[in-house]
Amino acid sequence: MTLAKYELIDAEKAHHAIARMCVWLDVSRSGYYEWRERPASATAQRRVFLAGLVAEVFANAHETYGYRRVHAALLRGGERCSAELVRALMREQGLVPAQVRAFRPVTTVQGDFRGIPDLSRRDFTAEQPGTKLVGDITYISTWEGFLYLATVIDCHSKAVIGWAMADHYRTELIKDAVRMAAGTGLLQPDAVFHSDRGSNYTSEEFGRFLAGLGIRRSVGRTGVCYDNSMAESFFSAIKNEWLHRFVFTTRAKAKRQVIRYIEGFYNRRRLHSALGYRPPLEVLNESLSSQAAA
Repeated sequence: MTLAKYELIDAEKAHHAIARMCVWLDVSRSGYYEWRERPASATAQRRVFLAGLVAEVFANAHETYGYRRVHAALLRGGERCSAELVRALMREQGLVPAQVRAFRPVTTVQGDFRGIPDLSRRDFTAEQPGTKLVGDITYISTWEGFLYLATVIDCHSKAVIGWAMADHYRTELIKDAVRMAAGTGLLQPDAVFHSDRGSNYTSEEFGRFLAGLGIRRSVGRTGVCYDNSMAESFFSAIKNEWLHRFVFTTRAKAKRQVIRYIEGFYNRRRLHSALGYRPPLEVLNESLSSQAAA
């Protein structure tokens, strides 16, 4: 209790006389000054050190990490501490991460589409890279109009291995994203590509395109967001963690920030909870190295 009084006096000394506060709080001035001269305890020094590391991790992650990811980053760096301590240190410093909100697609047609199976059935995991992929389209507002972004995500590593941007969302846009994914050399024979029931994804043109690459097409049910949740989760992340910070006067400027997030942060550095708080490319490269060794 006495230490708390000393801390209060120290915090308010710019506003009130120390002698008067000592009287108010019934403590001695000599005791207060003795407390001031003491070296900080090892625990206090450790807490200050960790607070600095927490702030550094938070800043390097573009202020997007909650306490669990910050804690995971510290552990990866060899710093041992509890998640609850990290949570407290973030709260003390006012470090509030960007919150990911649910994203609902606007390109989904209503009604049942026959002939294309659901090969994923809400299971967005895969034993190997390049065997199961998910894709979707979103839009980004600019003063020039919408910029449309199509992505292809590998279900094993969660890496965005294909993406394309344009001022339209015609079928050619999603074909360009798949071409980029195919160009990585990761796609395996009979790989599955899963999407929602957007008209471009269910078109005959796109079906022939995938068949030509040896890729099986899969679609989720109409209006059920969980049936393509991985793709939608990524769009929520890029919009709420990054793109919401900017007002884009041109599509070119929006493109640069999309690329910066995908290639500079998400694939290489962002710790993914579904991967045991590791970045996608680390998991991908580890899997490829294991396959090569086998």
